[in-house]
Amino acid sequence: GLLELARLLGTGRTPATRVDLVAFTLEEPPYYDTEWMGSHVHAAALRREGVAVRAMIALEMIGYFSDAPGSQRLPHLLLRVVYPSTGNFVAVIGRLGEAQLARRVKRAMQDATDLDVYSMNAPAWIPGIDFSDHRSYWAQGYPAVMVTDTAFYRNDRYHTPRDTPDTLDYRRMADVVRGVHRAVLTLAR
Repeated sequence: GLLELARLLGTGRTPATRVDLVAFTLEEPPYYDTEWMGSHVHAAALRREGVAVRAMIALEMIGYFSDAPGSQRLPHLLLRVVYPSTGNFVAVIGRLGEAQLARRVKRAMQDATDLDVYSMNAPAWIPGIDFSDHRSYWAQGYPAVMVTDTAFYRNDRYHTPRDTPDTLDYRRMADVVRGVHRAVLTLAR
Protein backbone atom coordinates (compact mmCIF):
# COMPACT_ATOMS: atom_id res chain seq x y z
CA GLY A 1 0.00 0.00 0.00
CA LEU A 2 2.71 2.48 0.94
CA LEU A 3 4.68 1.91 -2.26
CA GLU A 4 1.59 2.43 -4.42
CA LEU A 5 0.75 5.56 -2.45
CA ALA A 6 4.25 6.85 -3.20
CA ARG A 7 3.76 6.11 -6.90
CA LEU A 8 0.40 7.91 -6.95
CA LEU A 9 1.84 10.94 -5.17
CA GLY A 10 4.67 11.03 -7.70
CA THR A 11 2.44 10.97 -10.77
CA GLY A 12 -0.18 13.55 -9.91
CA ARG A 13 -0.23 17.12 -8.78
CA THR A 14 2.32 17.96 -6.15
CA PRO A 15 0.85 18.40 -2.67
CA ALA A 16 0.88 22.00 -1.43
CA THR A 17 2.73 21.00 1.73
CA ARG A 18 5.43 18.49 2.58
CA VAL A 19 4.30 14.86 2.73
CA ASP A 20 6.53 12.21 4.29
CA LEU A 21 5.91 8.52 3.67
CA VAL A 22 7.57 6.54 6.43
CA ALA A 23 7.78 2.77 6.94
CA PHE A 24 8.44 1.70 10.51
CA THR A 25 10.13 -1.32 11.98
CA LEU A 26 9.62 -2.97 15.38
CA GLU A 27 5.85 -2.42 15.57
CA GLU A 28 5.25 -5.94 16.87
CA PRO A 29 6.05 -7.48 20.29
CA PRO A 30 8.41 -7.41 22.04
CA TYR A 31 9.05 -3.84 20.84
CA TYR A 32 5.45 -2.69 20.61
CA ASP A 33 4.75 0.20 23.01
CA THR A 34 8.42 0.62 23.92
CA GLU A 35 10.96 3.34 23.23
CA TRP A 36 12.41 1.04 20.53
CA MET A 37 9.23 0.93 18.46
CA GLY A 38 10.13 2.56 15.14
CA SER A 39 7.21 4.99 15.15
CA HIS A 40 8.02 5.99 18.73
CA VAL A 41 11.58 6.86 17.70
CA HIS A 42 10.31 8.87 14.71
CA ALA A 43 7.51 10.74 16.49
CA ALA A 44 9.75 11.58 19.45
CA ALA A 45 12.43 12.92 17.08
CA LEU A 46 9.85 15.10 15.32
CA ARG A 47 8.73 16.48 18.68
CA ARG A 48 12.32 17.13 19.83
CA GLU A 49 13.04 18.98 16.58
CA GLY A 50 9.84 21.02 16.85
CA VAL A 51 8.43 19.71 13.57
CA ALA A 52 4.78 20.59 13.00
CA VAL A 53 2.74 17.59 11.86
CA ARG A 54 -0.65 18.30 10.32
CA ALA A 55 -1.70 14.64 10.44
CA MET A 56 -0.32 11.12 10.51
CA ILE A 57 -2.18 8.34 8.69
CA ALA A 58 -1.16 4.81 9.67
CA LEU A 59 -1.88 2.06 7.15
CA GLU A 60 -2.58 -0.96 9.32
CA MET A 61 -3.79 -4.15 7.66
CA ILE A 62 -5.66 -2.88 4.61
CA GLY A 63 -6.21 -5.95 2.43
CA TYR A 64 -8.51 -8.46 4.10
CA PHE A 65 -12.21 -8.23 3.24
CA SER A 66 -15.13 -10.63 3.51
CA ASP A 67 -18.67 -10.40 2.18
CA ALA A 68 -19.83 -13.23 4.43
CA PRO A 69 -22.51 -12.23 6.95
CA GLY A 70 -21.10 -12.23 10.47
CA SER A 71 -17.49 -11.96 9.27
CA GLN A 72 -16.85 -8.74 11.22
CA ARG A 73 -16.30 -8.80 14.95
CA LEU A 74 -16.23 -5.63 17.04
CA PRO A 75 -14.31 -4.79 20.23
CA HIS A 76 -17.38 -3.70 22.18
CA LEU A 77 -21.00 -4.87 22.19
CA LEU A 78 -22.40 -1.33 21.84
CA LEU A 79 -20.54 -0.83 18.56
CA ARG A 80 -22.86 -3.35 16.88
CA VAL A 81 -25.52 -0.64 16.76
CA VAL A 82 -23.41 1.55 14.47
CA TYR A 83 -20.98 -0.71 12.60
CA PRO A 84 -21.74 -3.59 10.21
CA SER A 85 -21.35 -7.28 10.94
CA THR A 86 -19.96 -7.95 7.45
CA GLY A 87 -16.23 -7.34 6.97
CA ASN A 88 -16.39 -5.57 3.61
CA PHE A 89 -15.46 -2.04 4.71
CA VAL A 90 -12.41 -0.09 5.79
CA ALA A 91 -12.27 1.90 9.03
CA VAL A 92 -10.66 5.21 9.91
CA ILE A 93 -9.86 5.13 13.63
CA GLY A 94 -9.04 8.21 15.68
CA ARG A 95 -8.88 9.21 19.29
CA LEU A 96 -11.47 11.22 21.15
CA GLY A 97 -11.16 14.92 20.41
CA GLU A 98 -9.94 14.41 16.84
CA ALA A 99 -13.22 13.56 15.12
CA GLN A 100 -12.71 16.27 12.51
CA LEU A 101 -9.53 14.59 11.23
CA ALA A 102 -11.18 11.16 11.04
CA ARG A 103 -14.18 12.63 9.22
CA ARG A 104 -11.97 14.48 6.71
CA VAL A 105 -10.03 11.32 5.93
CA LYS A 106 -13.26 9.32 5.68
CA ARG A 107 -14.91 11.84 3.33
CA ALA A 108 -11.86 12.02 1.09
CA MET A 109 -11.71 8.24 0.89
CA GLN A 110 -15.42 8.01 0.09
CA ASP A 111 -14.98 10.59 -2.67
CA ALA A 112 -12.24 8.49 -4.28
CA THR A 113 -13.79 5.02 -4.14
CA ASP A 114 -17.02 3.05 -3.84
CA LEU A 115 -15.61 1.09 -0.90
CA ASP A 116 -17.60 1.50 2.30
CA VAL A 117 -15.64 3.64 4.76
CA TYR A 118 -16.58 3.99 8.43
CA SER A 119 -14.92 6.16 11.02
CA MET A 120 -14.69 5.92 14.78
CA ASN A 121 -13.19 8.11 17.45
CA ALA A 122 -12.91 6.27 20.71
CA PRO A 123 -10.88 6.04 23.91
CA ALA A 124 -7.72 3.94 23.84
CA TRP A 125 -9.14 1.50 26.41
CA ILE A 126 -11.23 -0.07 23.64
CA PRO A 127 -9.03 -2.94 22.39
CA GLY A 128 -7.56 -2.22 18.98
CA ILE A 129 -8.02 1.56 18.94
CA ASP A 130 -4.32 2.20 19.51
CA PHE A 131 -2.85 -1.03 18.15
CA SER A 132 -0.54 0.51 15.55
CA ASP A 133 2.00 3.21 14.84
CA HIS A 134 -0.46 6.10 15.18
CA ARG A 135 -0.33 5.61 18.98
CA SER A 136 3.25 6.94 18.98
CA TYR A 137 2.09 10.19 17.39
CA TRP A 138 -0.75 10.51 19.89
CA ALA A 139 1.82 10.10 22.66
CA GLN A 140 3.76 13.06 21.22
CA GLY A 141 0.63 15.21 20.89
CA TYR A 142 0.28 14.87 17.12
CA PRO A 143 -3.06 14.27 15.36
CA ALA A 144 -3.19 10.79 13.83
CA VAL A 145 -5.60 8.20 12.49
CA MET A 146 -5.33 4.55 11.56
CA VAL A 147 -6.80 3.22 8.31
CA THR A 148 -7.52 -0.47 8.80
CA ASP A 149 -9.45 -3.51 7.67
CA THR A 150 -9.71 -4.14 11.46
CA ALA A 151 -7.09 -6.93 11.48
CA PHE A 152 -7.93 -9.68 13.98
CA TYR A 153 -11.52 -8.47 14.35
CA ARG A 154 -12.06 -9.79 10.82
CA ASN A 155 -9.14 -11.96 9.77
CA ASP A 156 -8.81 -15.23 11.69
CA ARG A 157 -5.51 -15.83 9.88
CA TYR A 158 -3.92 -12.62 11.21
CA HIS A 159 -0.45 -13.31 12.65
CA THR A 160 -0.57 -16.99 11.77
CA PRO A 161 1.21 -19.04 9.08
CA ARG A 162 -2.12 -19.03 7.18
CA ASP A 163 -1.93 -15.21 6.76
CA THR A 164 -0.75 -15.47 3.15
CA PRO A 165 -0.92 -13.17 0.09
CA ASP A 166 -3.60 -15.31 -1.57
CA THR A 167 -6.08 -14.40 1.20
CA LEU A 168 -5.94 -10.67 0.40
CA ASP A 169 -8.38 -8.74 -1.77
CA TYR A 170 -6.10 -6.68 -4.00
CA ARG A 171 -8.92 -4.83 -5.76
CA ARG A 172 -10.30 -3.49 -2.50
CA MET A 173 -6.80 -2.89 -1.17
CA ALA A 174 -6.20 -0.70 -4.23
CA ASP A 175 -9.43 1.15 -3.39
CA VAL A 176 -8.10 1.80 0.11
CA VAL A 177 -4.85 3.19 -1.29
CA ARG A 178 -6.71 5.41 -3.79
CA GLY A 179 -8.81 6.68 -0.89
CA VAL A 180 -5.77 7.38 1.27
CA HIS A 181 -4.14 9.15 -1.68
CA ARG A 182 -7.14 11.47 -1.90
CA ALA A 183 -7.04 11.99 1.87
CA VAL A 184 -3.34 12.91 1.77
CA LEU A 185 -3.95 15.42 -1.02
CA THR A 186 -6.91 16.86 0.90
CA LEU A 187 -4.94 17.23 4.13
CA ALA A 188 -1.92 18.67 2.30
CA ARG A 189 -3.87 21.63 0.90
